[in-house]
Amino acid sequence: MPTSEADLKALNERVREEALEVQTALREVRKVIVGQASVLDRMMITLLCRGHLLVEGVPGLAKTLAVKTLGQVLDLGCARIQFTPDLLPADLTGTMVYNQKTGEFVPRKGPVFTHLLLADEINRAPAKVQSALLEAMQERQVTIGDTTYPLPEPFMVFATQNPIEQEGTYPLPEAQVDRFLLKARIDYPGRDEERQILDRMIGAGPPVPARALSHDAVQRLAQRVLEIYLDDRIKDYIVALVRATRAPREVGLGEIAHLIAFGASPRATLAFSHAARAMAFLQGRGFVIPEDIKAIAPDVLRHRVLLTYEAEAENVASEQLIERLLERVEVP
Repeated sequence: MPTSEADLKALNERVREEALEVQTALREVRKVIVGQASVLDRMMITLLCRGHLLVEGVPGLAKTLAVKTLGQVLDLGCARIQFTPDLLPADLTGTMVYNQKTGEFVPRKGPVFTHLLLADEINRAPAKVQSALLEAMQERQVTIGDTTYPLPEPFMVFATQNPIEQEGTYPLPEAQVDRFLLKARIDYPGRDEERQILDRMIGAGPPVPARALSHDAVQRLAQRVLEIYLDDRIKDYIVALVRATRAPREVGLGEIAHLIAFGASPRATLAFSHAARAMAFLQGRGFVIPEDIKAIAPDVLRHRVLLTYEAEAENVASEQLIERLLERVEVP
């Protein structure tokens, strides 16, 4: 953390140079993925914050391809798990297997032992399978038998869920949803983007991206994000915004109080600080400004602000309430 104006200036210069490395990597990803710039940025932010990302979107929007491409560009391992109702926790984490030659049980590690884990349609698996991810996401370790094994670094869960199908799905427990640093929403491409997808896929196929960053470079950049300066006024703004989700009457929004069942937890406060720093880093700045908080607020809060039945009956979305809070909470 810089302690003087000279330190802040030096940090700003380093961040500006290193942010170019990240933008180069994102350009390589965009050679394959058409559009979806916001989601790609959120993927990079989550990775640099050592967090996890939940993405909601209909099938066929290149979510799997985005994770695979990001792994290629960053030289990181990638694994995909299709969550289904008959999936078992051992299918995810691994299990003990009997070795006939030695007469002993040996561990066989599951697909969770990777850098980028794509948990496809995570809400299709029952709660016992979803909870198997909790230790991996929070503690970054997996217990198989009597032994605990650390997961590789960096480790990120990129989970998707389908918003249009409710039959055969299991709602994610609040405890697990809160462990996702961000929740992004992905929508259909625009007309020009969809035409570009068509031209690209019926031709020679998408270009092969080049490796832009090494494994060690990703670790180094993640450490740099922690050095981004967070002013005390920005910290107060974050706390005020999170507290407003729990007590909207305190900021003069009593008319929406009945629409919020539960506000954001303290994890939201920490998520704001981490994600806002990464947002500033991507912009090449060594310090956080209020616009960074506003830009990342929907992704931090949309899965942490739980709505009441009245809100659902009135077709009020969490994004609408978050927008009202951003308008009312005083900006430093």
